[in-house]
Amino acid sequence: MKSREQEYKEIFIAEALEYFDALNRHISALEKQPQNDQPLAEIFRLLHNLKANAKAIGYLQISDVSHKLETAFSLIRSKELSFSEEVVTVLFDGIDLLGELIRNIDNPEYGEPDPVLLRNLDIIVDNLSDSAIELTKVQKYNTSKNLTLSDLIYIQIKKLDHMLNLVGELIIDRDRINSISRELNHDELKSVSSHLYRITEDLQYSVMDARLVSVGTLFNKFPRIARDVASAEKKEINLELVGQDIQIDRNILQIITDSLVHLVRNSVSHGIEKPDEREKKGKSRIGSIVLAARSDRDNVIITLSDDGKGIDMKQVKRAAVSRQLITEDAAKTLQDSDVLSFLFEPGFSLAKEVTEYSGRGVGLDVVKNAIDSIGGRISIDSAKNKGTVFTLQLPTSIAVKGALLFEVDEIFYAIPLMHTDQVVAMDKDELHEVGDILVTDIKGETITVVYLHELLNADEAEMRLGDKTKLKGQVQNIIVVTYNNRKLGLIVDKLYRQQDIVVKPLSKPLDNLDLYGGVTLLGTGKVCLVLDVSAITRYFINNRR
Repeated sequence: MKSREQEYKEIFIAEALEYFDALNRHISALEKQPQNDQPLAEIFRLLHNLKANAKAIGYLQISDVSHKLETAFSLIRSKELSFSEEVVTVLFDGIDLLGELIRNIDNPEYGEPDPVLLRNLDIIVDNLSDSAIELTKVQKYNTSKNLTLSDLIYIQIKKLDHMLNLVGELIIDRDRINSISRELNHDELKSVSSHLYRITEDLQYSVMDARLVSVGTLFNKFPRIARDVASAEKKEINLELVGQDIQIDRNILQIITDSLVHLVRNSVSHGIEKPDEREKKGKSRIGSIVLAARSDRDNVIITLSDDGKGIDMKQVKRAAVSRQLITEDAAKTLQDSDVLSFLFEPGFSLAKEVTEYSGRGVGLDVVKNAIDSIGGRISIDSAKNKGTVFTLQLPTSIAVKGALLFEVDEIFYAIPLMHTDQVVAMDKDELHEVGDILVTDIKGETITVVYLHELLNADEAEMRLGDKTKLKGQVQNIIVVTYNNRKLGLIVDKLYRQQDIVVKPLSKPLDNLDLYGGVTLLGTGKVCLVLDVSAITRYFINNRR
């Protein structure tokens, strides 16, 4: 894996060479039309950006030459320097020098820039009038020998999206061919099918790899954000960044950007206490916030933790009862994970006052919706006066997902592995009817269980989710799914296997069915409905209410 510094350098070089080509193009245009302000403004912008980028990454020679050229063009723009033939020659030489410096960043044998050329740039920059210019004649660069192309190119994300969609279609056909080859038991077809499988898999990961960027490209923006909020609220904080080198799909990083900004602001604004308050609690006056990323098999886990005041569970319960999200009696028996799930309800807030940065809980439904849209998961863990941890579990790809296949009423279904906590087989007698629902104990945790056939097929008026008599057989296959800090057991008829699937949206009018997140085609040619775990969980909770 590339280091963060190497990745930044490659991005800088690719961008700088694009700037170099654009500068040559705009100077040529300006030479033909000296009165045209548009190429002049563009030249100035390119040089200013190149100067800033080079200085930020430590290439001071490039920054210095860019600065001299930027100054020269600012004099031309302000009419203090005319765009004469002599001046144009020096400026072209200066641009050529920039190209040479950019191309030789990694060349240890490259020496210092031509001091005669630099003197001419200084003369232009420091001149008081055109008549004061006495330029030294320098050998023009032989550009025909210096024409090179960058090893790096920029590709529009939408082009990579299109490629990944095509790979998805190829995966569907690949699985179909694999299935046919097994059915026919034809040796040559099996060999071709196996080869196709390997090539398709390599192609899939190659396209996905081309879309990867370091999370550091986003993480490194947060120290300033956190500092601004802390300064406005007169708090002291230390933000630690961990795992900036972890790679993630660029589209996924883009989608979660606003969510992370919201979470970091909330952590500073309503998680971390004022310095005096922290001191009274025996804490350091300086609040600690850690934004970390790590890889977990095919997923990326991002955590945001603080050592602030935590979330008051009793306060959340009171707020949930007052908003009629739950009855007072039911609230008394809730587990902490269920209590915290209320924070993701639309408009739910614990803030006592409205601030510029909102209250902890405000907007968390928007955060959750953004994470849901990419098939990810978000959860909260909190302890009063100890702090809060937000955990974002994100997929590596939006188009291709790992899924668990199963059957209900001879219909194939799939659930994304992202939302699958565990799979268990339980005796019917281990399920208990409590009110109108079924519950069971799994590893010491009481979990609500639903017969998926009943949830998907029964009319709401006739729905009896807690009726054990409708279950088939003695042993029940249960998929435990997790969403919004809640766990729910789904009883299915048959379990099959895990496999990568390509999720396609449902066509109208089926796209209005909330419980389904899309459809995929299995290798056997059969259609498989993909369940939307978030919609199922919401539907079940609303039905109970």
